[in-house]
Amino acid sequence: MKKTTSCLSRLCGALLLAVCASACSGVSSTAAPEVTPVAPVASAPPAAKAPAPVRASAPASDPLQQLRAEIGNAACDSAQQCNTIAVGHKACGGPESYLAWSSKASDAAKVRSLADAYGAKRKSENMASGMASNCMAVMDPGATCSAGRCVTGGGNAAI
Repeated sequence: MKKTTSCLSRLCGALLLAVCASACSGVSSTAAPEVTPVAPVASAPPAAKAPAPVRASAPASDPLQQLRAEIGNAACDSAQQCNTIAVGHKACGGPESYLAWSSKASDAAKVRSLADAYGAKRKSENMASGMASNCMAVMDPGATCSAGRCVTGGGNAAI
């Protein structure tokens, strides 16, 4: 009897751990996971690898891709040209991350507009799916000019 109770306790503990892990993963329990089909294994020896297919560009309606295109390589001459912009929207509120951009290479109003559009899109997606997040605040890392490019982590965060 004691052995059966011990096995049952372990099984319940494992089930509880799995439920907690899935709740913390940020994956909605109502959405089916995306599955990528796997090609069958060929019995012949592998041939030389074919070049990877060229990906089609993102649709013009994707604000994140438009934002990345506007930022480009974020060319800079000095750290004063480097800025960060909050992108996305966590389910609990606040941005998902920050991107570095250059005032030398990008139009500030367009960067803000695209970041706002992407944030609104993510907020809408989160609300529609019932998505949960870890609710941890993502701090602005600031940006600096390194090797002629604006990169995050420079500590010049706007407060």
